[in-house]
Amino acid sequence: MESSMTYNLDVTPNYSYIFEFENDFIHHDYKKWMTENWTVAFYYVGIYMAFIFGGQYYMQNRPGFELRRTLIVWNSALAAFSIMGACRTLPEFVHVLRNYGLYHSICVPSFIEADKVSGFWTTMFVLSKVPELGDTVFIVLRKKPLIFLHWYHHITVLLYTWFSFTEYTSSARWFVVMNYCVHSVMYSYFALVSMGRYPPRFLAMTITVLQLTQMVVGCAINIWAHNYMATAPPHTCHISNINIKLSMAMYFSYFVLFARFFYKAYLSSKPGKKAKSEPLPEPMPPTKRPTEVNGYPRQRNGVVH
Repeated sequence: MESSMTYNLDVTPNYSYIFEFENDFIHHDYKKWMTENWTVAFYYVGIYMAFIFGGQYYMQNRPGFELRRTLIVWNSALAAFSIMGACRTLPEFVHVLRNYGLYHSICVPSFIEADKVSGFWTTMFVLSKVPELGDTVFIVLRKKPLIFLHWYHHITVLLYTWFSFTEYTSSARWFVVMNYCVHSVMYSYFALVSMGRYPPRFLAMTITVLQLTQMVVGCAINIWAHNYMATAPPHTCHISNINIKLSMAMYFSYFVLFARFFYKAYLSSKPGKKAKSEPLPEPMPPTKRPTEVNGYPRQRNGVVH
């Protein structure tokens, strides 16, 4: 769908500084490679699932690894990456909303076709969904409970973002910025917990609320996109109907699963009903320190989003 001829792409904000690697970014090269190699994403998913079941079987009669230092580095690196991504994509998002409105923010992919800064970090966002599968590696090797939400989320996000990038889905502007912002808080929280520093429990609840809010906004954006597709002139809203359906199904299923987790983790009064795993580190009672294992506090790494 060649929509760049039907709208003005001169919508980039004035960045105070642009890095050389951002300025040298050529989005067409990445789109071409990902379009020609779209099956690679399914290979990653296959390897991922094989590791989950094979790894759990291998670790079944073995003690879990502690991996505390590695976990600190992992969470800190993802937190830094997410913060940087949020700082570099948010200015374009705000600029478009303020100067061009909601329709442009949903229907025009200028964030990647015209803005090299936002385009670079959008591409990095898509590619980051592969290494983020490493979250599950820690869970399996440390013998922590692995819930359906965790691996279902990782698989569907990887496949959907890869597919959306090959189409330059314009509504992805919203999805990328929201995800970067939520991940900035979430992985920073994980990094603190893996260091043995335990923020107040309400922060864990707040992160889950942010995740739920992200799902609600995602569904709303898809509804708006569907309405724009129905009322706008043909080929002026750069989203495919199949993409809207996939995105809506994905966000709605996430909302249901995250809401269920939130209820079990924070609202259920029965101790046995407490969520035992992801998407957030295990909540600790405010009057108790976490259980010590091999001299280190227990901590559970969480699901992305």
